[in-house]
Amino acid sequence: MEFFCYHRDRPGSMALRSKLIEEHWSYMDRFEKKLIARGPTFAADGDTPTGSVHIVDLPDAAAARAFAFDEPNYQAGVYRDVLLRRWHNTLGRSMWDFPGGRSDGNRYLVLGLGSGQSADLDLPPDRDDLVAYGPLQSDDGTTWLGTAALVRAPDPDAARTVLTPDRYADIEVHDWEFGGRR
Repeated sequence: MEFFCYHRDRPGSMALRSKLIEEHWSYMDRFEKKLIARGPTFAADGDTPTGSVHIVDLPDAAAARAFAFDEPNYQAGVYRDVLLRRWHNTLGRSMWDFPGGRSDGNRYLVLGLGSGQSADLDLPPDRDDLVAYGPLQSDDGTTWLGTAALVRAPDPDAARTVLTPDRYADIEVHDWEFGGRR
């Protein structure tokens, strides 16, 4: 089962985040073969971390909750909240298989939260810029709760167009970069 996990940073936690970077990476190393995508999000200044995205393939919802809440930054109070949802890897690949590589162009997390009838289940026509894409679902996989995408785009407004605007209560766009050890 695939899960989308977005840890949002607590304001003022950058020093603690920096102090724990090796613990965070060591923790993630344990899940290396299970990770579909990962990486930090940033504020508009491009330097201030605002969160961490992890898309991971785990046996069940209990394992996903343990993954999210045992993470060292979460345990130490770096994060203010966690969005954890079952997810479906519509592209069927990891970010490491993205033909655009790690650094070609601007990257964004596009997160649409919705309810009711499913939207954007099919891949957008311009799939060459998709790093990861899929619906957010309830734990049992039966209810659509939104869509999460990692996308290469010229700017945040262009990234936002990957989702149908009137089908979501809100669409968030965050600067994102490929994660992992540098």
